[in-house]
Amino acid sequence: MFIVSLEYVVDPDTVEPYRMAHMAWVRQGFERGVFIASGRKTPPSGGIILARATSRERLTAWLDEDPFIIAGVAQYHVEEFMPTTVGSGFEVLKGI
Repeated sequence: MFIVSLEYVVDPDTVEPYRMAHMAWVRQGFERGVFIASGRKTPPSGGIILARATSRERLTAWLDEDPFIIAGVAQYHVEEFMPTTVGSGFEVLKGI
């Protein structure tokens, strides 16, 4: 599993024109089974995505298709981890 932290590298108002295209890309990530959860940071300085992929390289290739990245308004930081302890109801996360 991967934790993807997206951070805006420009003023949030500059990000706004790309938001609809970014959200369409996010929906595709869920449809493709790459994304597990996603949402905005509070305060809105970017977002967090929980993802699964067969490799970091494949995930990075998908992230590079994000309209935010293409427009140069955001950057990603990716951390890989393996959940070993989870709360009740989240057992499905083990081994992702």
